Amino acid sequence: MSLTRRQAAAAALSVPLVFAGAGAAHAGPRRGRTLYVAGDSTAAQKYADAAPETGWGTALPFFLRESVAVANHAVNGRSSKSFVDEGRLDAILAVIRPGDVLLVQFAHNDEKATDPTRYTEPWTTYRDFLRRYVDGARARGARPVLLTPVERRRFDAAGDAVPTHGEYPAAMRALAREEGVPLLDLQAQSLALWQELGVEGTKTYFNWTGSEQDNTHFNPPGAIALARLVAAGLACDRVLARRDVRRLDAEIPVSWITWPPAAS
Repeated sequence: MSLTRRQAAAAALSVPLVFAGAGAAHAGPRRGRTLYVAGDSTAAQKYADAAPETGWGTALPFFLRESVAVANHAVNGRSSKSFVDEGRLDAILAVIRPGDVLLVQFAHNDEKATDPTRYTEPWTTYRDFLRRYVDGARARGARPVLLTPVERRRFDAAGDAVPTHGEYPAAMRALAREEGVPLLDLQAQSLALWQELGVEGTKTYFNWTGSEQDNTHFNPPGAIALARLVAAGLACDRVLARRDVRRLDAEIPVSWITWPPAAS
């Protein structure tokens, strides 16, 4: 699928972009590299009408130095396929520069077999679409990074955290090995974290409120915890230098999370 410059610009304007340094949001051009986030609701910027729901992409800047910006293109409900079909990948590729990084996290909505606009099969179409992100970033001198999907909050009768993403994480891991792409295994890391926190403890990381019991989306503490894993992983895999990250062992106040007014 090829877009004109006008179509790519329109797609870019339709997502809640956030360019941010650590702990502050800024509009306009910045020096240094940019981390672009392509993903779904677990990573996306939320608006005030969705609070306290928070995507981990919102908290990622808290762990980065001022020289590293975050452009969060993640959008609720998107799969690796629908993100491409709507022109959102093209919008990123129209502006990404050599030295930038493209973080790619999908699977939650790829799993929806009854929706042909979003469904992909793990070992065929899912991998095919992920390759578009990898190839597109590399063609522009940027570095792609694959992130297995963060786990939902689900426990068995024995109180053990259980995986929910089927073959998608394994398919992404295999693709990363084949293509020589850095992989952040958020599925395995988040599952281990949920196991450590337990049935009750995990409620403090997910969007559980007086009126909602959401076992997929995060609240501010959960988003901060996942963003910490992402930043640490980028440094560990040398996608970012150690000097590019900070606060990996520090407590991040939840008051740093903000939700902009809902788009009209």
